[in-house]
Amino acid sequence: MIGAISDSVQANRLDRPARILLRSSWQVVNIGDIAHTPGVLALLEKYLPDAEVILWASGNLSDEVAEMEHRRFPNLKIVKGSIGGDGTASNQGLQDAIVWTDFLLHGSGPSLVAAKDVAAFVKHTGKPYGVYGITHGNSFSDSAKDLLSQAKFLFFRDSVSLGYAKQNGVNSPIMQFGPDGAFACDLRDEEKAEAFLAANGLEERQFLCCLSRFRYTPYWTIPGDRRKKDASRDARNKAMKEQDHAPIREAIIRVVRETDLKVLLCPEDMTQMAVGKEMLYDPLPADLKKRVVWREKFWLTDEALSVYVRSAGLFGSEMHSPIMAVGNGIPAIVCRFEEQTSKGIMWRDIGLGEWLFDLDQASEAAKVPAAVLAMAKDFDAAKRTAETARSFVQECQQETMGILKDQLAMR
Repeated sequence: MIGAISDSVQANRLDRPARILLRSSWQVVNIGDIAHTPGVLALLEKYLPDAEVILWASGNLSDEVAEMEHRRFPNLKIVKGSIGGDGTASNQGLQDAIVWTDFLLHGSGPSLVAAKDVAAFVKHTGKPYGVYGITHGNSFSDSAKDLLSQAKFLFFRDSVSLGYAKQNGVNSPIMQFGPDGAFACDLRDEEKAEAFLAANGLEERQFLCCLSRFRYTPYWTIPGDRRKKDASRDARNKAMKEQDHAPIREAIIRVVRETDLKVLLCPEDMTQMAVGKEMLYDPLPADLKKRVVWREKFWLTDEALSVYVRSAGLFGSEMHSPIMAVGNGIPAIVCRFEEQTSKGIMWRDIGLGEWLFDLDQASEAAKVPAAVLAMAKDFDAAKRTAETARSFVQECQQETMGILKDQLAMR
């Protein structure tokens, strides 16, 4: 059995720091997916400073992203791999980490992303695990309910997911709201951010960031991505793209015409540079384009967040850039639609319902430009709103990390 503990080792477990194996890092084509991991690592560093942590990352974690994480967490050890049907890890590094750890913590994500890894870990080690800040809107099979119910705690990042899990018979001992780990992301690349802003004439607090997306991410357009084109999703994107972008484009126009601020069109994933140009920049009146900056190249989380914290706020139809912004006290307006998961409801859960708009509801979509303009015209008031939400999130972070600490004390 992987992770079997001898009597002598068991006796000494309380004489050493707690050991956490963090299963996180889902993909690197999206700065929000990247942000989950350093966010949870920052929380562990803050609230469990004596604990030792190893990151169990997905196979596609790139060297570039790993290097970025190591700049912030220089002592972080990273392992990859999987557990086979016989209980043997696919490499010695993972094998050692599984034997070494006291607790498996599944990080934030759109679901129990690493369900197979968690199930194998539980089956072959018998060690405890918990889940930190996920959405779960899919149907619950008996095996899924059983696995989730075995968790020492389940923190859902939106109230809809929490309610859905309870209604479907998931009965972990502790089930409650727990913020997405990305709220705590504090990566920085000040040098790159300042160089980019200077090169594009963007001054601190004198610009808004705008992010936009299609209903389904067209992964097939990313060079080197092996996912095949989905004709039905592509058709849906094309059918809805004008409806989805019209209110955001109108918000840009109003901000540029009615304030002194500029607007930066920037990406959360590798497909969105093209989306921003096609749907937001190119259709703008020619006289406004000189005060709208389109970022042509993708960036990583550290540079992006260093730009966000210098902005006067964010708006658009993405989620994790707003999460990182509010987590750092910067206002952010979120637009959503039915193809997205219920994660957007977290804006209501943390007290930002006035900044959440459903683009499938014409009455709500029509309010987007005015809301963005109000944020642009009164940064101080908007920041106070963001700070109130941030304080609530931080209280939740402290509570949820306290629950993890209690679990580790039982080892």
